[in-house]
Amino acid sequence: MERPIVICPREAGREYKDSRLSSVLRRALKETGKNAEPVVLYEAQEVLHLFSAEAIGACTENVPGSMDSIRRRVVFAIDLGEDGINLEFERLLRVLRTQKGLLEGCIGGVLIDAVSPLYTKAEASRLVQAANDAGCAFPGKCLVEGAGDLSNFAVEAGNRGVSREEAYSQCAAELVQSVRERCFQKKTNASLLVLHASSHRTSNTFALWEKVRAKLPEEKFSIREIGLRNGFLQDCSGCPYKMCLHFGEKDSCFYGGVMVEDVYPAIREADAVLMVCPNYNDALSANLVACINRLTALYRAASFRDKALFSIIVSGYSGNDIIARQLIGALNMNKGFYLPPRFALMETANAPGEALRIPGIDAQTAEFAERIRSFLTR
Repeated sequence: MERPIVICPREAGREYKDSRLSSVLRRALKETGKNAEPVVLYEAQEVLHLFSAEAIGACTENVPGSMDSIRRRVVFAIDLGEDGINLEFERLLRVLRTQKGLLEGCIGGVLIDAVSPLYTKAEASRLVQAANDAGCAFPGKCLVEGAGDLSNFAVEAGNRGVSREEAYSQCAAELVQSVRERCFQKKTNASLLVLHASSHRTSNTFALWEKVRAKLPEEKFSIREIGLRNGFLQDCSGCPYKMCLHFGEKDSCFYGGVMVEDVYPAIREADAVLMVCPNYNDALSANLVACINRLTALYRAASFRDKALFSIIVSGYSGNDIIARQLIGALNMNKGFYLPPRFALMETANAPGEALRIPGIDAQTAEFAERIRSFLTR
C-alpha cells in the first residue's frame, strides 16, 4: 500500500493545529497509514517543488520512501474557515492550473472543512477540476466534506448508528483508504456508453464526438450511443429511499421509460460513460440532468466505482469549466464514477459546424481518443 502525500494549504495567520479538519485528518491517517508516515505539504510552492520533473528525476530509483515511490497517492485537505476563503488554497489552484502535467499518474481524494454550511462542494469541485487537468485521477466518491454543524452527515450517521462527528471521521478514513488502494482496472476490450441529447445535424458537440469515435480502434471498443433528446424522459421526483431502493434492486424505476428500458442496462454493461454536453445557459441540458437524477435508483443497488467518466463539452461563448464541474459533482463525487486524468475535451463553437473548423481540432480529437483508449484498455 503506497504512502499518501497530504496537501494541506495553510494560510498565514490562521490556527490549524486544533481545528476540526486537523483532528479528522490525523485520525484518518493513523487508522489507514499503518507504519508509513505521510508527506505533508503546507505551501503551494512545496507542491510544485515535490512534483516537478526535476524533483522526481533527482530521486534514487527503487529506494523506499523516495518521492517517486510516494507521488502517486494524494490527499488534499482543505480548511476553508468561516468565510470559505483560504489564500494558500488559491495559490495551490494557480500552481495546478499553470503546471498542466504536474500530477501526472497521481490518484487523489479531497477532505474539505468549513465553519459555514456553504462553500465546501463548490471549492472541492474547483480543486478536483484543476488537479484533474494537471493529470490526477479521482476514484468515485472522492470527496468528504465537513460542512458547518455536520448536518450533511445526519443520514450517514443514522445509517452507521454513530454521531455525526464519528461518521465524519469514519468517512475520512475510508477516503484515505480508497486513495491508497484504488486504481482503475484496464480491459482487453472496453464497453463505452455515449449519452447525448443532441441533434446530429446541428450539434457541434456531437460532431466532435463523431471525430473522436472515428479514432477509437474498433477492435478495442464496443460503443453504444443512446440519444435522450426526442424520447419522453421524466425527471426524478425524489421517491422515498426505500421505494427507490426497491425499484433499483429490480433495475427499474417508478417512472420507467427510456431510462429503465435502455439506459439502466447499458450502464450496467459499460466500462465507461461518455457524456456529450453542450452548454445550455451555463448548465447541462434538461434531459441530461434528468438522466443523471434518474440514475439514483440504479445507484442504490449497483456500484459505479469501476466505471469511468469522460465528456465532450462545447460552449457557444464560455463556461466549459462550469459544465465540467457539474459533471464532477454529480457523477464522480455523488454517484461514484471513476474520474480519469483530463476527463473532458472542451471547446468553444457557436454556428453549426464551427467546431470542425477549430485550428488543430484533428490533433485534439485524436489525442482525446488516445486518452480514452490508453486509460480503458491494455
